[in-house]
Amino acid sequence: MGSILVSRNPEIMSGTPCFAGTRVPLQTLFDYLEGSSSLDEFLDDFPSVAREVAVAVLELARAHLLADASPA
Repeated sequence: MGSILVSRNPEIMSGTPCFAGTRVPLQTLFDYLEGSSSLDEFLDDFPSVAREVAVAVLELARAHLLADASPA
């Protein structure tokens, strides 16, 4: 995916990282999943976020966490 996934602008949501082109904070997705809601429920509640973008953000978060994890 060659598009920008995340935007951060001090004039939009006080600079909170949001899905690009929306006012939906990334944290909202993680809160939904942490609260045992599904990705589909999140997407139903926030139709401005495309499934492909949400999945790409989750994949980036996973890659970042795994890259930072030290071997056991």
